[in-house]
This record gives sequence, structure tokens and C-alpha cells, in this order.
Amino acid sequence: MNDVVTSQPENQVPKWFAVIAWIAFVWNLMGVMAFVSQMMMTAEAIAQMPENEQILYQNVPIWATLAFAFAVIGGALGSLLMALKKSLAVPVLILSLIGVLVQMYHVFFIINSVAVYGPGSAVMPGMVIIISILLVFFANKAKSSGWLS
Repeated sequence: MNDVVTSQPENQVPKWFAVIAWIAFVWNLMGVMAFVSQMMMTAEAIAQMPENEQILYQNVPIWATLAFAFAVIGGALGSLLMALKKSLAVPVLILSLIGVLVQMYHVFFIINSVAVYGPGSAVMPGMVIIISILLVFFANKAKSSGWLS
């Protein structure tokens, strides 16, 4: 009787890896679009918001804007690198995670956006933090498994 080996060779990349990496890339591209939208927001558009929301968009410190940029651009680049099976994805996604954490510090503790939008507004930022952490773990797993070069 012929035994059929069904396990994959040690460094063969599973098919689901590419699916997750490309989904992560699209997710992060949506973040890039949100960043660009915020950067393109005019004073007139801000003036049309309720007063308590206007305050959130006024006088955003440069470090918070840079953190947002690092978070989304780093996330998109890191996910693309992961999809292309490059080990550089790991440090880039770590930088993205740091950007996310700094940005969310600003959102939750400096401007207290939950006070303006309500407790439900913490859901999306919470998801962003969790997904960013998972992407770092996923990239590290891929690197240690030999899926990234």
C-alpha cells in the first residue's frame, strides 16, 4: 500500500497565508484612505460639524498626525511586504503597531473622543489595535516558519 503524505513541506507557504496577507493589505489601504480624507478636510468641512466634533479636529498635534501616518502607511506597506513574502514586513508592522498605539493614546486620553461620540466609538479603535497586534504576531509566525525571505 502506498502511503500518501498529506502534510506540506517545511517551508512551503500555505495558500491561506496569501489570502490573509492581501486582506490585511486592503484593510490597511482603507486606513490610508481615512488618513488622506482627514488630511484633505477643509476648514469649511470642519465648520459644518457639531461644535464638540470640531474641537477634535482642531489643533491636532503633529505627533498624533505622524502616528496616524505611520500606523496606516506602515500597515499597508507591511501587509504588502508580507503578501510578497518579504521578512521586512515584521519590523514595518511593528512600527505600524507603535503608530497605532500612539495614535490611540491621543484619541482616548488626550482628546477623549469617547466623551464626544459615546462608548460605541471605542469599537473601531479597539479593532484597529487588535488587528495591528495580530498582524505583528502573524508576520513573526510567518518569518519563523520560513515563509518570508
